[in-house]
Amino acid sequence: MNESSVVTLTVDGYDVSVAAGSTILDACRVAGVRVPTLCHLQGVCSNASCGICVVEVAGAKSLVRSCVRAAESGQKIRTGGPRVMEARRTVVELLLANHPEHCLSCLRSGSCELQALSELVGVRERTFPVTRKPGIADTSGWSIVRDNDKCILCGRCVAVCRDTQSVSAIEFTGRGIRTRIAPFMDRPLSESACVSCGQCTLVCPTGALTERDETDEVFAAIHDPSKTVIVQTAPAIRASLGEALGMPAGSLVTGKMTAALRRLGFDRVFDTQFAADLTIMEEGSELLSRLSTAGTLPMISSCSPGWIRFIETYYPSLLPHLSTCKSPQQMFGSLAKSWWAQKLGLDPATVVVVSIMPCTAKKSEARRPEMTGAWQWWQNHGRDGTPFFDVDYALTTRELARMVRRAGIDFSTIPEEGFDDVLGASTGAATIFGATGGVMEAALRTAYELATGSPLPTLELEAVRGFEGIREAAIAINGRTVRVAVAHTLKNARVVLDAIAAGTSPYAFVEIMSCPGGCLGGGGQPVAATWEILEKRRQALYTEDRGLPLRRSHENPEVLALYREFLGAPLGHESHALLHTKYAARVV
Repeated sequence: MNESSVVTLTVDGYDVSVAAGSTILDACRVAGVRVPTLCHLQGVCSNASCGICVVEVAGAKSLVRSCVRAAESGQKIRTGGPRVMEARRTVVELLLANHPEHCLSCLRSGSCELQALSELVGVRERTFPVTRKPGIADTSGWSIVRDNDKCILCGRCVAVCRDTQSVSAIEFTGRGIRTRIAPFMDRPLSESACVSCGQCTLVCPTGALTERDETDEVFAAIHDPSKTVIVQTAPAIRASLGEALGMPAGSLVTGKMTAALRRLGFDRVFDTQFAADLTIMEEGSELLSRLSTAGTLPMISSCSPGWIRFIETYYPSLLPHLSTCKSPQQMFGSLAKSWWAQKLGLDPATVVVVSIMPCTAKKSEARRPEMTGAWQWWQNHGRDGTPFFDVDYALTTRELARMVRRAGIDFSTIPEEGFDDVLGASTGAATIFGATGGVMEAALRTAYELATGSPLPTLELEAVRGFEGIREAAIAINGRTVRVAVAHTLKNARVVLDAIAAGTSPYAFVEIMSCPGGCLGGGGQPVAATWEILEKRRQALYTEDRGLPLRRSHENPEVLALYREFLGAPLGHESHALLHTKYAARVV
């Protein structure tokens, strides 16, 4: 780094050197000084609206908002003088004037940034009068609850929805004390362009945007002796649940998670990864079928429900490119209430399927009208009855962490246990589903071998791994070069879709995940995750993959037995009835 690319300044009496273009906030962090922020969130938002990050700059008449002011050589910064401390305290007092005192019952209690900031600056009482009338929380959707009374107008949710996801379902509206964040025309979130990805719930510093909590309903089902309550866990959960319960980021807690679920009272503890292996069998076969019959290409993965809502809303003409495979969550529920219930002689109406997912959109996916495959299967086999969904409840990582804490389970010391048989068996290919590029890698491991009769030369496809927005690779299958691409976040999905719409896409297969890092950064994961934390979660999944004896989906013995005993073959009649679906344009 040459001298012209470095600026040197003083922070609280200590010299600090930072790269040119850095902010004063960056310089303070290098100096080891924590300047509090609210509207600023690294990589998401920095609009200087709240004023909590103010510092003194020698020679300046006014306090300076450090998140947007450039660091300059020779500056003398003071971060904790009485003028600064009083300004920060006043900002918090003004925010609390209109903030409801619902901390004890708020989902973000204990992880609320406003709560922590109030403690930091020493605010102990409300000092300004209320200027806003209380409103009514928007609970219309299955995935996200929006409570504007708790909103502090930091703009993080607007920024992540607009800039990371390119959806812009919410925006600032009104003026003065009537300013608020809302969907277009003040519609309920469920009637807006929102795709339920939940990224807004990750960046919201308060409880203004949260997942719809269903833990009470799940506890009630567990305690109902007339119900058989089974649970499935998505791949990404094993790399993030420990973090939500106080363990280091990236802790791999597969065995502890399974043990905790059993102690919570679930009758069977299964693994969504079984259905992920099944998804690869179906999706890989579908890809090979499209390649051999000049089907619609590129085929695009269909595991991420936020992504599905996005293409249904913004690119309905490209829906034929979607794989017809249901997501692993829905494949599992469909099989659990058909084949598995029949196998055990259970009334499917008494089987309750609970999913533990890193994703808020999974809640909406479970309530899609077409996700009743098991009920339709029973209807076709002569059983009448009230319709039921394949998946009853989809809980986020955060919800499961709350259940574990409520049950008094010491997660750090609980002995490890394994999954239950049949629907609990999986391979390493299913584990990496949780990371962006994982579906692609798993699919190619199987599709290549199904097509050529030989295993891939290497199972670890580095070209599709990593956090670049769009990644691509090429693989030769029976003399044909098959080009593939991976994209995560819906902003990057737009780039890929625009090329497909223009007829310039060179790919045969595309994986798209809604969230940064894939499911690792899903909207239901622990809040305030950085890219460093996502990398630790990613490494945990790849570590489990490398340590498993079976690493290809078509090697899963329970999946193979399922085809022999029940499904017949991939893309067969029973598979289409239970494991595949169709999607349609969404009008908002």
